[in-house]
Amino acid sequence: MSPTMLTYINEESDVLANIILRHRQSLEEVSRFASQKTLRRILILATGSSLNAAFCARYFFERCGISIDIKEPYTFSHYENSDPQADMVIAISQSGKSASTLEAMRKVQAQGRPVFALTADPQSPLGKASDYPLDILTGIESVGFVTRGFSATVLNLLLIALLIARQQQRLPEPQVEEYVAQLQRIAATLPLVIVRTEAFIRQHRAVLQNGKRFVATGYGALVGVAKELETKFTETVRVPSSGFELEAYMHGPYLEANAGHVMFFFEDRPDARSRALREYMTPAVAKTFTLTLAKAAQDDQTLALDVAVDHHFSPLLLIVPVQLMAFHIASLKGIDLSVRIFDDFDRILKSKI
Repeated sequence: MSPTMLTYINEESDVLANIILRHRQSLEEVSRFASQKTLRRILILATGSSLNAAFCARYFFERCGISIDIKEPYTFSHYENSDPQADMVIAISQSGKSASTLEAMRKVQAQGRPVFALTADPQSPLGKASDYPLDILTGIESVGFVTRGFSATVLNLLLIALLIARQQQRLPEPQVEEYVAQLQRIAATLPLVIVRTEAFIRQHRAVLQNGKRFVATGYGALVGVAKELETKFTETVRVPSSGFELEAYMHGPYLEANAGHVMFFFEDRPDARSRALREYMTPAVAKTFTLTLAKAAQDDQTLALDVAVDHHFSPLLLIVPVQLMAFHIASLKGIDLSVRIFDDFDRILKSKI
């Protein structure tokens, strides 16, 4: 039987646990690089879900004393100058076949600077052309709508930040070990997250099935989760879907709200600003939901996962409901995700190699 999105979502717990177990070896080149020079500024080149993964991880780098500059590869290649102050460059492509990311990487290399490639396929065009290929340890997903690979990319980025912080003594060793222990607990908790999310989807099946537009908000690291909802729902549910930073949504986008919209508010713990916005928007839309790591649900429209972790790690947990909803809502709307559409897109547009 061919794997589905659900197959890969259910594998995430074991896959993430394996990545944590092996990260000292799989990311050894990062530790070696960090032992040779001080790393204060990192440039990340990514698009699509890889870009969203970078958004999820960027503020943990900041927590570790590393400034992050995230660039869309095509724009970087054609319109921007490369920052000479960047101490390290990471290109991300799960397939390793993103034409724009490869082009951006070559622009950096032409200036005599090495590039790390974070990919599920070190033998891909991006992996082979990079100076330091880094395997995210998932293998290639045969389903085009990546889930396991997204979570693995976020985790690998978090571990890269930790390795640099450890190597350059930005964090005390007990703090590093506590962070690793938190990541291990997250991996072990994912099966329970899946069970709770599946029950939540069943409870709200009718609303989700009938949603005509989906909108998500998040803050901090959870902006990446909101943006990945936009990407994943657009790919699978195939109705208009958007993800916004919480405050950015309040500066104009709220004006489009109508009775056909379903809204999701992501939080790692009870957040007064997010809850005030949800309360205000509830009368204007079909339904508002809160997805939180808090212990107790505030109402029937809240999925409370009851997991206490550092804010910077919360995307690893809250992305799972996004992935499950994308799969199940598509099914509820009668979309067969095993049937490829626009099958000649990459060949004609040359977006993938």
